[in-house]
Amino acid sequence: MMRESKAINSWPREDRPREKLLKNGEHTLSNSELLAILLRTGVAGQSALDLARRIMDRFGTFRGMADTDFSRWDDLKGLGEAKLAQIKAAIEIGRRFSEETIPHDPPRITSSADAAGLMMGRMRDLKREVFKILLLNARNRVTDIVEITEGSVDQAYPIVRNIFQAALRHSAASLICAHNHPSGAVDPSREDAQFTRQLVSAGEVMGIPVQDHIIIGDNRYYSFADNGRMHG
Repeated sequence: MMRESKAINSWPREDRPREKLLKNGEHTLSNSELLAILLRTGVAGQSALDLARRIMDRFGTFRGMADTDFSRWDDLKGLGEAKLAQIKAAIEIGRRFSEETIPHDPPRITSSADAAGLMMGRMRDLKREVFKILLLNARNRVTDIVEITEGSVDQAYPIVRNIFQAALRHSAASLICAHNHPSGAVDPSREDAQFTRQLVSAGEVMGIPVQDHIIIGDNRYYSFADNGRMHG
C-alpha cells in the first residue's frame, strides 16, 4: 500500500498502468488502471491510480459516471476541470462508438429489439428526458439518428412538429421515435400514450408512417407497436 501513494513513475515498470497496457493490451487493465491513464497525475501523497480508485468507489462503473452533474465531482481532491473534462470526453467517445457504424453500414430494422438495441447504450444513462428518431428509408434501413432538442411529452405539439421537420429534411420514408425515462422504468405514462397517438396521426397526414414509439429504461425498453398501442 505504501508504494501506491508514490508517483506512478517511481513504480516498477511492470506495475505501471500505461506500460501494462502497451505490453499486455488494454483488456488486461482494471477500470481503475484505465482511468489512471486518463488522469495521468495524482496529487501530493496520492497517485493517479489512488485518485482513479476513489472515483470508481464513488460511481461504481463508467456507466455510473455518465451524464452526472458536475456537483457530484466537486469534493474529489485532485480532480480539476482538465481531468474531469478528459473523463467526460472519454465516456462520450465510448457512447458514440456504438453509433459509428450507422453511416457506413446502415442496419435494417426488423423488430423493436433492433431499434432499441441501437438506442440503448446511448440513452439508458441519461439523467434528463431526450427524444431521438430513427429515420428509415424504403427498405427499412436506418439513414440517420436525430436528437430532438425542443419539446417534451407534456408539450406534444412542438416536439411532433420538430420530429416531422427533421424527417422531411432527411427525406425519410418512415420513422421510429424513442425517448428515455431517467428513472430507468419503462412503463408508459398517460402522456406517453397521448403523445404516441398524436405522433401517429401526424405521420398519417404527412405521409411518413411512424412504425413505433420506444421507451428506453435501464437495459429494458417498452414498444408501443409490440403492445398494440400505436393507435390508442
